[in-house]
Formats: sequence, C-alpha cells, structure tokens
Amino acid sequence: MSFIRYLAFAIAVTSGFASAAVQSVPVARPRLYITTETSAPSSMQEGTRVIGIATDKVREAMQRAGVDYSIELLPWKRAYLAALQRPDACVYSTSRTPEREKSFKWVGPTDIGQWVMMARADHKLTLRSLDDARGLRIGTYNGDARDAYLRSRGFRVDAANEDIANAGKLLLDRIDLWAASLRTGSTILTRYGYDKKIVPVLVFNRIELYLACNPGVPDSVVDRLNAAFAAIARDGTGRRIERSYENWGQPMRLP
Repeated sequence: MSFIRYLAFAIAVTSGFASAAVQSVPVARPRLYITTETSAPSSMQEGTRVIGIATDKVREAMQRAGVDYSIELLPWKRAYLAALQRPDACVYSTSRTPEREKSFKWVGPTDIGQWVMMARADHKLTLRSLDDARGLRIGTYNGDARDAYLRSRGFRVDAANEDIANAGKLLLDRIDLWAASLRTGSTILTRYGYDKKIVPVLVFNRIELYLACNPGVPDSVVDRLNAAFAAIARDGTGRRIERSYENWGQPMRLP
C-alpha cells in the first residue's frame, strides 16, 4: 500500500471512529427547577411529595414533553423570586397579569381561578361591586397578584404572610374582607372548618393561572410543554386529575 493510500485509509478510519463517538453521546434532557406554594387543592405536601391538581398536571406535562424536573414547596415570595432569578426555574400557579406578562414565558393554563371577597357569615355584608369595598380593611397575601391589584387601585389592604391566616384575622375582626383566590369546587374552607363562618360575597375577577418560566428557559422547551398542556386538556386527562381531588383531605381546624 502506498503512503498516500495508507494516509487516506487512516483518515477515513479515524473519521469513522470520531463520527461513531459523536453519535453515541446521549443528548441531555432539559431539566427545570419548579417552585410552588401551599395552596390546596392545587399544590400541597403529602408526606415527602408535593401533590395537588395543578401539581399533577405539571408532572403529566413534564413527562409528555420529556423534561426532567424537581418541585419544591416554598412560601410564595421565595417561590416567585426563584423563577424571576434562576434561568432554569418556573413557578406555579401564577396569575397571568399584564404587569407580569414580560417577566416570564407562560405555560398552561394550569387552572382558572376566581378572586373572591370573603366575609364573616354573621356580618351579612353585601357588595354589588368592588367599589363597595372601598374604605374596608381587606386581607391579602404578601407578594400575591391580588395584593398588587388592590393596592394599585387605592384599596385599604392588610397583607399576611400566609393566605389562610386571613381567615383567622377575619373571624377576629382584624379585617373586614378577605381577598381570596378559589378554584371552582374548592373545599379549602370546609377542610379548615370555616365553611359555616366565612362566605363569599363578591367575585371580583376571573383569571387564568399558569406555570411561569424564567426567560432563560429555551423556547423549544416552553413550546413542548404548552403542546403537552393542550393535549392534557383535549384528551380528558386534566378533568380526570381534577375529579381525583374532589374529596381530598379530611376536615381539620387550625390551632
């Protein structure tokens, strides 16, 4: 074999090995750090696992889209801040408001929520519109969209670190109203023993809730997840997940 033919053969063999090596390297799956808050029945802790309606929809979407992930339950402000700061992070269930639109890439919706003014049942309070609540003390959740919404419109708000704490504040007359977010069919008041003591008096907004992802999450991942959520809604999986939580949890009372 001449030197030139030997050199050509060697180059071909080396190129073949290099090509095979490249093809054998597995493509890494994308991985997301996902945060949420305690907000039953959408997201809550059961043992060491985060469960809930929105949680199960998120898990199903991740599986269908081929995305690895971890979910961490945090106070809302920390959960929300993580998604703002970490390029691999997303947070749910996030109200999609005009003020937040450009801060995230949006996946979902995971659910539809109602913003509801709650009052003590024995106060017989009647509200015909949100303006009727002006001058009243309204309990909100620190860092939440409802808090920002009401503050920006000049309402008198009193923010708590945990949303359910507003129920106790309401019963102690520390606030006149609680601006709660409830999904249709929510049993949260019954679970805490408040269903006969606290009643809805006004639905003042309906809003879609999403998995909000940092702008650093690739568009291709966001597109795959949105396609997965669309399929979950279309094939009945979303409704099946919702039905599985209709009787979740035993009644309990706060200490």
